[in-house]
Amino acid sequence: MLILHGVFGSGENWLTVSKQFAPHFQVFLIDQRNHGRSPHSPDFSYSLLVEDLRAFAEQQGLTRFDLIGHSMGGKVAMKFAAQYPEMLHHLVVVDIAPRYYNPHHDEVIAGLKSVDLEHAKSRAEAEAAMAQHIAEVDTRQFLLKNLYRTEDGRFAWRINLPVLERAVSEIGESLDPKVQISVPTLFMKGENSRYISDQDREQIKAQFPNSSIITIKNAGHWVQAEQPDAFAATVLPFLQS
Repeated sequence: MLILHGVFGSGENWLTVSKQFAPHFQVFLIDQRNHGRSPHSPDFSYSLLVEDLRAFAEQQGLTRFDLIGHSMGGKVAMKFAAQYPEMLHHLVVVDIAPRYYNPHHDEVIAGLKSVDLEHAKSRAEAEAAMAQHIAEVDTRQFLLKNLYRTEDGRFAWRINLPVLERAVSEIGESLDPKVQISVPTLFMKGENSRYISDQDREQIKAQFPNSSIITIKNAGHWVQAEQPDAFAATVLPFLQS
């Protein structure tokens, strides 16, 4: 099982729920380029992320596997399935549809840029700066997982913020509408999230004829973090079918 995080995230976001998958699968939590502990690169696009994933699978000797992707990672997963369907047993797409999304990360980027990395003395000070732009506590806590201290004691971001800021308009890129994917696919929607709308269902069914859409109650966009037990209880039977 290979798992892909969303923008500004990392494989670490999946540690809790992945423990429920570990008895059944060899699980890989992947930090995509410019995220987590993976290398920073001036280049960032979905085609590159797809090829990064293919190269990782090849390096690990994986010829077929199950693939889970959340948000941006779900876009990568869909595009990977379009190019390399023969490599997938099942596909799970978490709270994202194949359509185009307008850029909507302005507040997040402003919050991240508001942190004075050179002079910040604590994580609390960093969060206070971010709070001027980002009202939601859980969103700030999610983003602060990217903050770490360098060897000389200063704070730094694990994400490559300048590159992600430049690429923000591309992150909403749609799947090619002419593509049809026959890989068995599960789309998972958070009940309180607007990322998958009723209007998206027709496109999902057209492009993923072998798919189902399941809504997880009392969950927003971060379905796997907000309802890990319900998430695992839904995904495992699908992958084992």
